[in-house]
Amino acid sequence: MINVITGASAGIGEAAAVELSRRGHQVVLVGRNPERLAGVAARVKEVSGSVPDTLTCDYTSLDDVRRLAGELRSRYERIDVLVNNAGVMATERTRTGDGHETMIQVNHLAPFLLTTLLLDRIGERVITTSSMAARSGSLDPADLNRERRRWSGWLQYGDSKQANALFTVELARRLSGTGVSATCFHPGVIKTGFASGTFLMWMTHHIPGVGRTVEQGASTLVHLATHPDGTAHPGRYFANGAPARATRGMTDPGLARALWEASEQAVS
Repeated sequence: MINVITGASAGIGEAAAVELSRRGHQVVLVGRNPERLAGVAARVKEVSGSVPDTLTCDYTSLDDVRRLAGELRSRYERIDVLVNNAGVMATERTRTGDGHETMIQVNHLAPFLLTTLLLDRIGERVITTSSMAARSGSLDPADLNRERRRWSGWLQYGDSKQANALFTVELARRLSGTGVSATCFHPGVIKTGFASGTFLMWMTHHIPGVGRTVEQGASTLVHLATHPDGTAHPGRYFANGAPARATRGMTDPGLARALWEASEQAVS
């Protein structure tokens, strides 16, 4: 089982890579920082006895995503599991060199592009890290960058995580009958450097019981990559290792199709 994991240089991506390797899966680590990837590769070698492949990619550049897809295609005839885990939360509004708001590109458009470029190589599962924040999303496919609506970091983050859920819904529909399944999940609020500087993360690190460990956060990802649930519930949103309630805005098939079409235009 070849598992390509983006955002694998830290956090739940790192924890999932180590646990999947412990279970005998071959992992391919993708991240921005080669030094951090090397550290994760060393941990993987400790539990598996072999050094995993590592590839770098900067999701703020769609050309770099295309380069990554090309490299993955050249190395692997089949990718059993693609894990779209890379993500970012920012409190200040910035744009990428491609002209998109940074969170919507890194959290949605880049994994959308990578997945579509690899679709004919994916053999079994696509797993995307969403969030409970998706429930607060008010995504408008015609205004992905929130240029015509009020912008805040958490509003845009919620939209991007809602996009992850809707992407999963439409991807599952398009993959129906192919033997490939798409799911997404909420990892919980994790004690990492993610969303540093926000009050939520201050609480996570300072109030007992608020935050989960990275291993706890990665548990649902590992479950979806290894358990029959990962193929038995296409299009579903998971939390705590089981299908979870999702809002209408996370499951609306019409909105999911409109987002897919808008995303195709945005990455073209």
